[in-house]
Amino acid sequence: MTTLTHEKPTTPTPKFHERMNGTLYQKRKFKNALGIGFTMSAMVFGLFWLVWILITLFSRGATGFMELPIFTANTPPPATVGGLKNAIVGSAMLAFSGLFIGTPVGLMAGIYLAEFADNDGKFGRTLGGITRFLNDILLSAPSIVIGLFVYALMVSGGRGFSGWAGAVALALIVIPVVVRTTENMLALVPNALRESAYALGTPKYKLVGHVTLKSAKAGVITGVLLAFARITGETAPLLFTALNNLYFSMDMSQTIANLPNTIYQFSMNPDITWNKLAWSAALLITLAVLSLNVLARFIGGKEYK
Repeated sequence: MTTLTHEKPTTPTPKFHERMNGTLYQKRKFKNALGIGFTMSAMVFGLFWLVWILITLFSRGATGFMELPIFTANTPPPATVGGLKNAIVGSAMLAFSGLFIGTPVGLMAGIYLAEFADNDGKFGRTLGGITRFLNDILLSAPSIVIGLFVYALMVSGGRGFSGWAGAVALALIVIPVVVRTTENMLALVPNALRESAYALGTPKYKLVGHVTLKSAKAGVITGVLLAFARITGETAPLLFTALNNLYFSMDMSQTIANLPNTIYQFSMNPDITWNKLAWSAALLITLAVLSLNVLARFIGGKEYK
């Protein structure tokens, strides 16, 4: 005799659209669409003004390049034809001087914070904390405040305006950027790399110079280039330090011509030639900053390829 077994019928699993809460799904879908809409609107709004500014800058700046001897003549007196040779040379001297003064200080401070401060006992940790706090203040300080500080330090009291005062002001802008970048890049180096070097008997100074700093080379160079791009167009610090000069001069102990102050002075003058030179100078600075940022992106991107 055979026994019949009755299998319990299985209930089919409901599909997703049957299981989901339709009201909740529609609510989330609406919020998602609303968020994407706000994001796209903000992007379009920002790009609209950026494109408008760039089109205006390139169209007006190119006029000066085509009509005036930008690279072969010095800045002229009103109602005469001239160029920007002295301002270009002066800006390059000020920017490179500020970079060469500020970069070594920023690198050494960043290396200390990343490699030595936290391993140097209570004193090192305290000094590192104070240094980071002061660096954050300097990083967020308005550039005009830095210019006023250097004015009181190097210009007032009959000492006079000079290119060196401008270079020091720009160096004070470079330092906090390089410190922050160097510390962050060195912090990304794996500790296993340091331990391997210690296991081979590597002294600390060689570890920093040949292992950790070499590993973070691309990031550190990127930070230096970004700091250089930042000081290229700074105007406020130079108003109180280097001032300006209509004549060609490479004497850093005297006032020296520079593009930011040339833009500031020429753009407010009714003279048509000065206005064209101001737009051309603005275009030069924009191209320089853009090129430095592209170079920094390229160097930083190679590290992760």
